[in-house]
Amino acid sequence: SQILTTLGVGIAAASAAAEPLAEGAALPVVTQLNQNGESVQLAQAGAAGYVLVYFFPKADTPGCTKQACSLRDAYATLTSKGVKIFGVSTDSVKAQKAFQDKYQLPFELLADADATVVGAFGVPKTFGLAKRQAFLFKDGKLVWRDLAAATDQQAADVLKVLAAKP
Repeated sequence: SQILTTLGVGIAAASAAAEPLAEGAALPVVTQLNQNGESVQLAQAGAAGYVLVYFFPKADTPGCTKQACSLRDAYATLTSKGVKIFGVSTDSVKAQKAFQDKYQLPFELLADADATVVGAFGVPKTFGLAKRQAFLFKDGKLVWRDLAAATDQQAADVLKVLAAKP
C-alpha cells in the first residue's frame, strides 16, 4: 500500500508539470549561461523585436543537429527580419560550445543544465531531456509556439509565421 501511494504521488507530480506558455505570455525572466559561459538574461535580450527560443533534447544528436542547421542555414533571412535565436537544452556549457563549433551555429545556445529555462517555459522533460519545442516572441510577448517542433523544418515554420504577421 505504501508503494502504491508513493507511485501515485510520483505520477501526479509528473502530470502536474508546468503548462507551456500561452500566446500573449511574457518572455520569462530567466538567466542562464550560453555556450561561452556568459550570463544571458532572456527577457532583456527579447525586450524588443523578435526572439525565437527553441528547445532541443541533446546537442549533436541527429534530430537536434537538423533543427539547429535549419536555423543556421536560414540565419541571414531570419536576422534580416529582426529575429534573435536562442537554442536551449539541458547540456553543459562545454557540450553547447562543441555543438556550436562543430556545426558553425551563428546563434547562442543556452546550457540549461539545471532546467531553469525549461521549467520557466513549461517544456516537458523525458529522462532529464527537454522536449523539442519552439516559442517566438515579439517585443517580449509570445506570438507563436510549436509544442511539437520540427527538425529540418524549424526555420521554414518560423518564416511562415513571420510572413503571416502584419
